[in-house]
Amino acid sequence: MKPVSAADYTVAVVGAGAMGQGIAQVSVQGGLKTLLFDARPGGAAEGAAQIGKRIDRLVEKGRIGDDDASSAKANLIPVDDMSALADCDAVVEAVFENYDVKAELFKNLEAVVSKDCILASNTSSIPISSIARNCENRDRVAGMHFFNPVPLMKLVEVIRASETSDETVAALTELGKRMTRVPVSVADMPGFLVNMGGRAYSSEGLRMVHEAVATPAQIDAIMRDCRHFRMGPFELMDLTGIDINFPASTIIYNGYMQDPRIKTAPNHEAMYNSGQFGRKTGSGWFKYDGGKVVDPPSPDHVSDAAAASRMALAEPDETLEAFCKEIGLPVGDDDGSCPILAAPFGDDATHTAMRTGADFKRLVCVDLSCDTSKRVTIMTAPGADSSVRDAAAAAITATGRAVTAIKDSPGFVAQRMSAMIANLGCYMAEVALATPDDIDLAMKLGLNYPLGPLELAADLEPRRCLQILDRLHAITGEDRYRPTMWLKRRALLGLPVHTPS
Repeated sequence: MKPVSAADYTVAVVGAGAMGQGIAQVSVQGGLKTLLFDARPGGAAEGAAQIGKRIDRLVEKGRIGDDDASSAKANLIPVDDMSALADCDAVVEAVFENYDVKAELFKNLEAVVSKDCILASNTSSIPISSIARNCENRDRVAGMHFFNPVPLMKLVEVIRASETSDETVAALTELGKRMTRVPVSVADMPGFLVNMGGRAYSSEGLRMVHEAVATPAQIDAIMRDCRHFRMGPFELMDLTGIDINFPASTIIYNGYMQDPRIKTAPNHEAMYNSGQFGRKTGSGWFKYDGGKVVDPPSPDHVSDAAAASRMALAEPDETLEAFCKEIGLPVGDDDGSCPILAAPFGDDATHTAMRTGADFKRLVCVDLSCDTSKRVTIMTAPGADSSVRDAAAAAITATGRAVTAIKDSPGFVAQRMSAMIANLGCYMAEVALATPDDIDLAMKLGLNYPLGPLELAADLEPRRCLQILDRLHAITGEDRYRPTMWLKRRALLGLPVHTPS
């Protein structure tokens, strides 16, 4: 194989659609001679013209200079015949997401290019090993999965199939860097890394709505304000399209032999079957007009109740005492009428009342596992006195914070979501899908997570993350919440969650 650093290293991009154009654009902006081929007559020329326009707009916005733009456009060569790819050093396929189409294309490419030419697929869902199965030189076949829009999304997953050589993986890693992307090496498993890792965020949100724990608007607000995600799971599903994320969830779930950890919920399928795909159809989890949410439901708890003047604690808790002091609420003995506060980790209000002996009718649980400077999540048990809950909520809102009141749920919303995201990240590390650091990096770059999954486990503290999952598992009885051995071993041994095996 020719060194990727060679000045005359040549890349071909097959498929001049949106993804192919994006890949070709970052390739030429990285200084690589790039051939663009499309099976449709004139498709390559049209794609090259669109790329040229986007590069010109970058100049207009002052993001690149005239010389760099001219050089990039000079490096882009549209071709109408596959035979023109004969001297390429690497080919990146970005055609229709169909196995038969891709398998036939790779067969045809092998007949044209040299034995040293790397063949990479941009597939997001088809196993690379299945694409390589019918190739003669399987060691040079790999995945190179970019994210849309390619020029803005820095991540590229380099997928190692069962017979991909170390030399091929190393070359594609260097090629990704020359394309100004950030490459991570990933094993050839269903959904690869980012699409697999993103399942927990959507599926656990869906499960809580299915259980009537909280509304989509409430869950989104909690994850934005308290866990600093750029978008909540429901607005994210509406943005990507339920016609895309429901089938993807099903494929990955079946690909992992129906592991309960990544199982979606019935309401996801119901939304898909109804044709409410999100922004593109004007209706999904929210209503849209011109891409903007129409009459968004409020996640805030509002009442006319007078604020409580004092609180009692269900059990000694320094963190909860500090929170009460911060919001100016005196804490004293239970007078038989005041709200009783607790800040459980993993437990719901029902089990907290049983464990502490507190009066469940006056018990108000507060989630202190995350940022409470803008929004505070509270929950109560079935049969709780709503006037006591409202008095506690009023005391919190008097400090300028919003309050979201949810139904009883082990782990509230943020704990439950965060622990599931962390646990899935630990599972990916456990099965060597990628290194712990690459898992965190990929999820931050690919999905804009504020913390990677293992970083999230570290933020919660491994023992506490394990506690949340153990309680979810015990209370619900569902294998969905079983902790990974990766997390359990490190938590029990007091080791950092990123500690390698």
